[in-house]
Amino acid sequence: MTPTSPIVKNTSRATHLLKGTGFLSLPEEVRFYILSFLLCRDLLRCTSVCKALRRTYMSSSELQYIVELSGQQLLLVQNTEDDITISERLRLLRDRAHAWFKFDLHSFKTISFPVEMCDERKAIIDGHFSLWDKNTDLAWIIPIIPKPSQQAFEREWSPGTLCPMRYSDDVFMDPAQNLIAVAYLAHDEMAYIDLRALDGDSVHPQAAGPKLILSGLPGHDESRFATTRTELKGFGRHIALRRSLLVSHVETWASEMWQLQIWDWQRSTTSNSVLSGTARLGDFCFLGRNRLLVVTIDLKIYSIEDMFQTPQLLMCFESPERWLVKQCLLPMDDIERPKTQTQNKKSMHISDPKHRLLCVTTDANRIYIISTKIFFDLDGMTAATPIPWNVWGQSNTRLFQHPCECKIHVSGNRVLQAFPVGMHTRFPDSPKEYILHMMDFSPLAVTNRRGLGRVVKESSTIDVTEYYGLHRRSLTTSLPYVEVVSDRRMHAIGLEDIWLDKDNIYMLNNVGSINDENIRRLEVIDV
Repeated sequence: MTPTSPIVKNTSRATHLLKGTGFLSLPEEVRFYILSFLLCRDLLRCTSVCKALRRTYMSSSELQYIVELSGQQLLLVQNTEDDITISERLRLLRDRAHAWFKFDLHSFKTISFPVEMCDERKAIIDGHFSLWDKNTDLAWIIPIIPKPSQQAFEREWSPGTLCPMRYSDDVFMDPAQNLIAVAYLAHDEMAYIDLRALDGDSVHPQAAGPKLILSGLPGHDESRFATTRTELKGFGRHIALRRSLLVSHVETWASEMWQLQIWDWQRSTTSNSVLSGTARLGDFCFLGRNRLLVVTIDLKIYSIEDMFQTPQLLMCFESPERWLVKQCLLPMDDIERPKTQTQNKKSMHISDPKHRLLCVTTDANRIYIISTKIFFDLDGMTAATPIPWNVWGQSNTRLFQHPCECKIHVSGNRVLQAFPVGMHTRFPDSPKEYILHMMDFSPLAVTNRRGLGRVVKESSTIDVTEYYGLHRRSLTTSLPYVEVVSDRRMHAIGLEDIWLDKDNIYMLNNVGSINDENIRRLEVIDV
């Protein structure tokens, strides 16, 4: 029986069929097996209209585990090397989800380092903390919480050692693949990306070559250009480099444009997968192995399956406002990716890449939390015209407005926000304190909270001003969530950044001067 059977299409008719064909007289293990093919919502519908099916469901840890995974928007990892029973997995999964609502902010580990080592790019990925300072071209990676199944990296790159040029332009590290990618510009503005192993200075053993080569600007063979900004991102076998450029033509003023190129770094050092434009590129991020989100005026979804052709536009979603995007945040380190040979798969479940949260922050201190399921449910849609915001936005989004800068991070279906409280007397554009808010947007959050937290189902409306105050519109959003607020307040000047993954919360604080040296401290909070 497949998910396209009458059970999925019509639950009440399916229940009648099951009774009429003697389904309930089948051996218990056979009933379990048949019901396991149902989608989560259809399984729950069946058990809600038939008491016998309800008893079957409640007596099966396997069926409850399937529902729990779906409700937390997780995927089961097959062939895990452990002896944990299904009933124990179910208990652990529920207890872990409930633990997030307790929200105890007492660190069990701290890491201190000088201020000078944290001025540009900071990231927490796969249990490591990585730093890169563009001003000094200093890079550093250390393990935070090493696991027996995980290869740990601890290295420091001194200035001038990352690339052949005096300075590198961006650095991306992926401990899961033992990869460090370094982007740099040669004297002729040609861009390259070196691919090396984190555990040594050799070329990465899985790379197609020692460096990736950036294509020229299409239609600008006779133009002169200068790079004003670079940004390097990666996921799995894909690496993408974004460049912001000033392009000058003969007898004309310089114009701004951007170029975004994607490589399959394990198969080829060149690529024809290139996008470019003149409208401001806010940010971009990977939506999984074969999709890319590009945020300009609108949100555009591209297929990047073929590196030898231009990315294919799948769908365009109208933005809610004429925004100036600061960041698109969609960490992907908690979904299944290729691992190094020394890393065995020990997780029992992973985040579903099609059911996650995207965070878009704007210059106006507005934060959009968007369910990524809308970017995968494209049946019957066409890329010819943008989908209006009032069609896709309200039920798939939750909008937050803050009076000043808010710290935020997302992981799977959870959001960690540092809400600003009060205004600083010496710095009028900065808050006085921050209070942490934990939010769970998964369908089973209401069940797993077990009375803790606040359920938010009602819609909220925020007035948005555009075009220098000449245009005002109201945005209503209604994506439901459960919220827990910490009772710990933090000085805003000291809190520099926050992160969240499937196991921990991380807070980076500037603790001031210790022995005449300014120190930053990373707090690790185990949930």
